[in-house]
Amino acid sequence: MGIVALAVIVIIVLIIVRPGATEPADQPTPEPTTSASGEPGARGGEATDGEIEACTSSQVTVTPVTDATSYPAEQQPLLSLTLLNTGTTACTIEAGSDVQSYVITSGSDRIWASTDCQEPGVAAERILEPGEPLSTTPFAWSRTRSSADDCSAERDPVIAGGATYRLSVSVGEFTSADDRPFILN
Repeated sequence: MGIVALAVIVIIVLIIVRPGATEPADQPTPEPTTSASGEPGARGGEATDGEIEACTSSQVTVTPVTDATSYPAEQQPLLSLTLLNTGTTACTIEAGSDVQSYVITSGSDRIWASTDCQEPGVAAERILEPGEPLSTTPFAWSRTRSSADDCSAERDPVIAGGATYRLSVSVGEFTSADDRPFILN
């Protein structure tokens, strides 16, 4: 258990410090927090006797999460995601910040994406036990637009005043089936 706690602390420090980065990242993509069995899985190729096999799309659901459904002016929404193994056996999944994506839309307009201007993420293989959710640490969205073409610190604020936005998420090939609507006042 102590090794798992140490690994989580090291990952958090690497996300905050971002070795080699010349400027701080706009928004870090969070690492998954561990559930009762969210220890890092064994790295390697195909599963052999005694190894846990890779998760398949039929056994994993990805759910976008916000901390509220409506936000007053100036309050930043906290975004996260939850992974759930709906199968009957444990499986491994690459769930690090290097494969996480958070996208906010309004209607057909793509407003913001965590992958725009993101520093290289951290790989993290996890074991998903059946029925035990694995959630990422929430992070604040700055209520601004993003674009891979413009990574400046100054970004245009989004429209509020009762506007509806939708959060969708993915982890590698696993994508949320539904989005999470929320309102900015």
